[in-house]
Amino acid sequence: MFQKLVSRNPDLGRLVESGYAVAFDSNCLVVRDIPYLDRHGALQSGSMVAKLVFIDEEHVQQDDHQIYFAGDHPHQLNGSPILNLGGGEMTIQLSEVCADVVVQRSFSNKPMPQGSFPDFYAKIESYVSIISGPAIERHPTATPFTYRVDETFEPDSIFRLQDTLTSRAQIGDLNAGFAGETAAVIGLGGTGAYLLDLLVKSPVPNIRAFDGDTYHVHTAFRSPGRFMKKELGTAKATVYGDRYDNFRQGLTVEATFIDEATADRLAGVTFAFVCVDKGSSRAAIFNVLISHNIPFIDVGMGLNRKHSQIGGMLRTTYYPGDEGAAMRDRKLADLSDSADDIYRSNIQIGELNALNACLAVIRYKQVRGLYRDTEGYRHMLFGIDDLSITGDTYNED
Repeated sequence: MFQKLVSRNPDLGRLVESGYAVAFDSNCLVVRDIPYLDRHGALQSGSMVAKLVFIDEEHVQQDDHQIYFAGDHPHQLNGSPILNLGGGEMTIQLSEVCADVVVQRSFSNKPMPQGSFPDFYAKIESYVSIISGPAIERHPTATPFTYRVDETFEPDSIFRLQDTLTSRAQIGDLNAGFAGETAAVIGLGGTGAYLLDLLVKSPVPNIRAFDGDTYHVHTAFRSPGRFMKKELGTAKATVYGDRYDNFRQGLTVEATFIDEATADRLAGVTFAFVCVDKGSSRAAIFNVLISHNIPFIDVGMGLNRKHSQIGGMLRTTYYPGDEGAAMRDRKLADLSDSADDIYRSNIQIGELNALNACLAVIRYKQVRGLYRDTEGYRHMLFGIDDLSITGDTYNED
């Protein structure tokens, strides 16, 4: 990947040819061996980091005119801090490949009058002249041109393209809660399909999805992504497996219904989502998950036309691994089939399926530490009529 970036982007290639100690990590350009003076006038060596914005898999452009710096604030020959660097304290999450580069601050020096740098070479050259100028003047042998390139490139173990979303948002440290996770999506109806779509774009390394049904016309109206006529009558597992194959690794989709007879398919699962609308099926799945102490979130919706227009509730219920049986005993979800189920209303609408999936994934990401969680809800209800959310912690203390 190093050589591909350098060969496809002339400005990056020029940095290497000039002798800069170039590396690429976590969708960032890293330039080591930048000499500068500290507050005591001593010669130090820092590193500059700039974000890479991937246009496609091989071509990049700048995020803005700023850079990030691993080191103390550079100083002038007279011992005063170099002015016009702006910015402030800042950290950037890099991988183990660049564990020696610990970003401490950002610098902002907008070139005038154009207001932006034409490319990465111009940006690095400009900041080096500002940061390293005093150091090179005092120590003529000091140089940023060490030709110490590092071609080690940390590959993305999950996605088939670079995850620039995480690096741009600087939330890589918050993804630690997903390390080693194997999440299961049980049921790929409307809500399950949208939930899978959200989950495959998350940093969960391993995902297993299960549904033994086929893909019908009504399924297409509650299914994210592009529709192709050849999918009709095909197993949902095949449709969704193919749909995301070019996006990520670590995804398996099986044409299987989960119950006691297929419980072995959940071996190694660390979290599950239950997205089925039949009570008896839900009960069998609950039994399997609870017996294996697997934490899970169950979703459901109850929609009706009692007042001519559609109203009702969406439900998201969290069953922690050590509280699964107790939560099941609270009977928050239907676990049996009524005698008149054949006549029941089964209104399902795409945007509500998607919203139910969003609520489930948000709650899951709270559990895994990405989102702030001040309430610890076990059970949430979203009202269609007044767009309200109510929740309950079910703490017994």
